[in-house]
Amino acid sequence: MTNADDPVTLDWDASYEIVLALMRTYPDLDVNSVGLTQLKQMIIALPNFVDDPTIAHDGLLREILREWFEELTQ
Repeated sequence: MTNADDPVTLDWDASYEIVLALMRTYPDLDVNSVGLTQLKQMIIALPNFVDDPTIAHDGLLREILREWFEELTQ
């Protein structure tokens, strides 16, 4: 586990780390209200996101959204 102060480089393969960053950045957001286009923009806007935005596809974004929902409802 990394320290919250350590910069973690985020790419599309790091879905769990992306979810954690989204949870920190948007703690009060209703995940059920997030669409795929909005999610992609939110991820790309994360400070440590370094991957190519054009390689994201609906399946990948749905998986991140599902993982985010599951993390919140544990």
